[in-house]
Amino acid sequence: MRLGVFTPLLSQLPLDKVLTKLRALDITTVELATGNYPGDTHCKLSMLDDAAALKAFQQTLKDHGTSISALSCHGNPLHPDPEKAKQAQEVSRQTILLAEKLGVSVVVDFSGCPGDSAHAKFPNWVTCPWPPEYLDILEWQWKEVVVPYWIKRAEFAAQHGVKIAIEMHPGFVVYSPETLLKLRSIAGPAIGCNYDPSHMFWQGIDPVAAIRVLGDAIFHVHAKDTQLYPANLPRTGVLDTKLYTDERNRGWIFRTCGYGHGAEWWKEFVSTLRMFGYDNVLSIEHEDSLLSPEEGLSKAARFLQEAVVREAPAAAWWI
Repeated sequence: MRLGVFTPLLSQLPLDKVLTKLRALDITTVELATGNYPGDTHCKLSMLDDAAALKAFQQTLKDHGTSISALSCHGNPLHPDPEKAKQAQEVSRQTILLAEKLGVSVVVDFSGCPGDSAHAKFPNWVTCPWPPEYLDILEWQWKEVVVPYWIKRAEFAAQHGVKIAIEMHPGFVVYSPETLLKLRSIAGPAIGCNYDPSHMFWQGIDPVAAIRVLGDAIFHVHAKDTQLYPANLPRTGVLDTKLYTDERNRGWIFRTCGYGHGAEWWKEFVSTLRMFGYDNVLSIEHEDSLLSPEEGLSKAARFLQEAVVREAPAAAWWI
């Protein structure tokens, strides 16, 4: 297993300087955003139609000895606003095509969230079964919007040798291991997850135990932590809509790795991933409102270096 970095945290720097900075941290793998919510600072989809730009991009990576773990296009392809949905879907389509050209096997995305009907203007995330119309909305969302889109998108990805790693994120229809596996059972093995433990923590899901549930559906992993605040949780609960920067009053916030849970926890996390077949990249994602991107990155890199096991174990003498 090795460390990587999701580069939007360094969006103020050009790609070559990002790669130089990461090399100094002994990191030679990157996850690059191509549009939608994270933007496209370091990886332009226009390279699909610009052979010279694509060649220069690949040469920059080669010069720095850097590989790509995934291309990411986190968006809402199911948005009830047709124009917003179309834009997110097109970024997804082009990202899959660019991944194929670059020999990158994984594209990270969100599942998306529709509205409550064909006439809705805004997404509607259903979180409880009562009053009963909520379940009617959820059934309509999956049957009429989620299933048709994702069956076709999974087929398209498979045709181009790419797997789609859905990040389980509250606010979208896939936010838990159960909902991820539901989508995978419908759309097929080209759908799996980008596993971000920070989103499990605050939902009350044990991220290590959930690895055993997800198994080979884990295609890519984010390294990001969450800190819970027991002093606030009795008042806020976990469905806390205050801004992430209102740290004093929230029930939880995202943290740089090591600031929410210690080394022992992260070693168990890495070991369990390997136990269940994932031995690829831990992609550092920085969303810690208490640390700058520079400090968060350097601290996470130093902290995780010890947790990452770099070599496969030798066969035991008794095997």
